Amino acid sequence: MKVQFTVNGQAASIDVPPNTLLVQAIREHLQLTGTHVGCDTAQCGACTVHVNGRAIKSCNTLAVMHEGADITTIEGMAAPDGTMHPMQAAFKQCHGLQCGFCTPGMVMSAVDLCKSHPDASEGEIRELLEGNLCRCTGYQNIVKAVVMGRETMSTP
Repeated sequence: MKVQFTVNGQAASIDVPPNTLLVQAIREHLQLTGTHVGCDTAQCGACTVHVNGRAIKSCNTLAVMHEGADITTIEGMAAPDGTMHPMQAAFKQCHGLQCGFCTPGMVMSAVDLCKSHPDASEGEIRELLEGNLCRCTGYQNIVKAVVMGRETMSTP
């Protein structure tokens, strides 16, 4: 099946079997490997991308379901000149990563979290990130990064 959508601001058209997961389309057909495959069951959040501005787990949805959608992957978060998105910069500055495997999905979820819950407390941030697993950090620096990223995102 031919599927057309916009990915990171660029029109994309791919021909995939109807059972192709969105994460497979992103990684294998579009060669955007920043979106990770972790659990294949929508439990870990490593595959999180934005579809029409909302964070979703791309490992449990079919590519054909997103015909015409606007998709943003971690590769599309930085500015065209390479300047990191405020949330990416906050993760770097707060050491909100160790091995880095969960980081792309965590950043994508954090950006959506900050837009939909701009006044979330640190405890609420922990709850709202529940669908994103990190096996290295213990989440303390991730929560700090989300708070810092939120503050930077809301600054004009």
